Amino acid sequence: MNNSEVKTLKNKKVSLFDFIQKQAAIGTWEYDIKLKTVQWSSQTKLIHEVPLDYEPTVELGLSFYRKGDSLNTISEAFTNCIEKHTDYDVEIQIITATGKYKWVRAIGTAIIENNECVKVQGLFQDIDEKTKNSKALAFKERQLSRTFETALVGMAIIDLKGNWIDVNKSFCNTFGYTKAEIQSLTFMDVTHPDDLEQDYKAMKAMLNGKVDHFEVEKRYLNKKRETIWTQLFVSIVRNSSGEARHFVAQINDLTEIKKSNHKVSQLLATTENQNKRLLNFAHIVSHNLRSHYGNLDMLLDIVKMDLPETTENEIFPLVEQAVSHLGETVANLNEVAAINIQKDLKTEPINLLKHFNTAFSSISALILESKTEITVDIDPKIVVKGVPAYLDSILLNFLTNAIKYKKPNEPAKIDINTNRDKEFVVLEIKDYGQGIDLKKYGDKLFGMYKTFHKHEDSRGIGLFITKNQVEAIGGKIEVESKVNEGTTFYIHLKTYE
Repeated sequence: MNNSEVKTLKNKKVSLFDFIQKQAAIGTWEYDIKLKTVQWSSQTKLIHEVPLDYEPTVELGLSFYRKGDSLNTISEAFTNCIEKHTDYDVEIQIITATGKYKWVRAIGTAIIENNECVKVQGLFQDIDEKTKNSKALAFKERQLSRTFETALVGMAIIDLKGNWIDVNKSFCNTFGYTKAEIQSLTFMDVTHPDDLEQDYKAMKAMLNGKVDHFEVEKRYLNKKRETIWTQLFVSIVRNSSGEARHFVAQINDLTEIKKSNHKVSQLLATTENQNKRLLNFAHIVSHNLRSHYGNLDMLLDIVKMDLPETTENEIFPLVEQAVSHLGETVANLNEVAAINIQKDLKTEPINLLKHFNTAFSSISALILESKTEITVDIDPKIVVKGVPAYLDSILLNFLTNAIKYKKPNEPAKIDINTNRDKEFVVLEIKDYGQGIDLKKYGDKLFGMYKTFHKHEDSRGIGLFITKNQVEAIGGKIEVESKVNEGTTFYIHLKTYE
């Protein structure tokens, strides 16, 4: 091999060495004790953010370390390396030439000749991002642990065989067991025998990938073998390959609510309609809203613990669903509450035909798209007493419902008429759609969260709110319906004197 070939090979080795340093963010350094010289590789200078022509010394090198633990640690390690020939490998902080705080890994080893340290050589690695991520993850794990243990909702992590991996304090309190006692049992041991089958079916469906969660009211047996009622929400956690890892469960104790149902029913039977709505509202707040809040709080923390760098995983859709449930429930309850607490609504004269035309125009695109046929016969002189925003909501809800629940594969057809009934104007809205079985659902027709048809947009809130709005302005609603023939709503609105 000639000199040219040797030189080329040497340059290739140097280039490869530089490439490795750069890609691994690892630099080299050397301190010659006899010559008292310090050499830094280009990567070491890059980590310190100094120019490539920078000439370091021991004193200058130490000045980069953050005062306190970092400076004390490296000073002691460097001294011991020279005097005691002790190698070191530490993770500490520096402050770069541009003033940035940066976590680094400093490695040093003594070069010994005749039992004397003549040089100290080492590596210098930028570990700032990794260290910060590690510390952030550790902090989030501590947060999750505290949230899990102190949550008011009972929470448990269960393996695929039904054994408890972990349970929180509220969970133990619900069942009357200590943590050690309950962890010696399985979920089958504390489940009411009559409810085991539904649990097996739900777990099988989640393991097979048919569903990723389920929610149900179910019974358990506490330490005294007494029946307790709960609202249970269970989700399955999978790894990045889609393999099931474990289940996460949240439990709300409904036992006292169940015990008080009979008394509440008697009270509802003897109170006015307004009190019925308020009690129903209170029940939903204490039950549904608390449940969804518990789901949201737990699921968000799980995402942060398991996959902090991304939300593109199997847990995030559950978080979105919990947030959606919470937002929808809060919005609905706020809307109902707003209607009920306004005792002195400011009503005004409203021309019914003009107001109907406004509502008609706002959904004209929907009417055209669905090819809906609407015939209107409203006396242009009719004036009713009401709140414009309420009347808008009432008209839009009945019109859109008539279109939404039309017969499959047929355009909707709607007839609008009016007639007078003493102090009321009766607005008649008739459709020829799917109809409602009033014998089966009549007493539930205007209930909150009651649905009677399978439709992706059905929330069971529209008729409940509409009935509240009509009654709030002194009116009432009557209905006639036959399955597969259609439905007619009679909205009684007070005439304006």
